[in-house]
Amino acid sequence: MACPICARETDAKYRPFCSRRCADVDLAKWMNGSYAVPSRDPDDIDAAIEATEAAQNTPEKPH
Repeated sequence: MACPICARETDAKYRPFCSRRCADVDLAKWMNGSYAVPSRDPDDIDAAIEATEAAQNTPEKPH
């Protein structure tokens, strides 16, 4: 089995990853929203549409 992050051989201690580093990389992706479980809940869809519209109508702040 290959590590889903770097494709090296997995280590039983960190399975399905090869190392603590790859396990931490995966966890960080979940925590920062890179991974997400899709939802079909109408309330979630409405909230996403409202957030997108609000972001489009908000002027950008100068850097």
